[in-house]
Amino acid sequence: MHPSVKASVPVIRRLPKYYRYLRALKDSGITSISSRELAAQMGTTASQVRQDFNCIGDVNGRQGIGYSVDNLLTILEGLLFGDGQRLSTILIGCGRLGKAVSSFIANNNNGFTLIAAFDVESALIGQSISGIPIRHIDDLESFCAQHNPHVAVLCVPRSGAQQISGRLVELGIKGFWNFSHYDLSVPYPDAVVENVHLGDSLMSLGYRLRNQD
Repeated sequence: MHPSVKASVPVIRRLPKYYRYLRALKDSGITSISSRELAAQMGTTASQVRQDFNCIGDVNGRQGIGYSVDNLLTILEGLLFGDGQRLSTILIGCGRLGKAVSSFIANNNNGFTLIAAFDVESALIGQSISGIPIRHIDDLESFCAQHNPHVAVLCVPRSGAQQISGRLVELGIKGFWNFSHYDLSVPYPDAVVENVHLGDSLMSLGYRLRNQD
């Protein structure tokens, strides 16, 4: 990324989609693509593609040839995955949602590695989730002091997230993948929070279906 340019949140949210499309292009043997062609696949405009690429690094398309797919992938991989070292991650809440999310983290090359899982239910303690033993939440402080995880995934109800989030911030957690309905970014503005609202997404789908032209 250019030292003087900081990508906006909308641009950041489009980067994984660029990455997915470009990986598919590379796998198909395509070595270059124009902004117009990429925009057609992304459902956006060529101008938007060029503006986004201006924010992320030394991305220069060549007249009549387009952008190098390999160069774009190298830049995006550096932005999305850094030097390749995965971010150590802990899971809070090991119910059905927690199991599904833990499986996703464990089975996808997404730049994160799950190192611990915690719950309050005594029946779950000692069981395994995606190959990780489930610990009691009372072990949280001692584990974090020893292993210094970077990220917490919250798969607990809103009340549970309110109770645990302050502890996690004090323990040095820098980022949250938050499936609760409690927006941590309000009380903890310095934390990096990605809120995932499954219900909001479903309601948005319903709105679009019911209000089509």
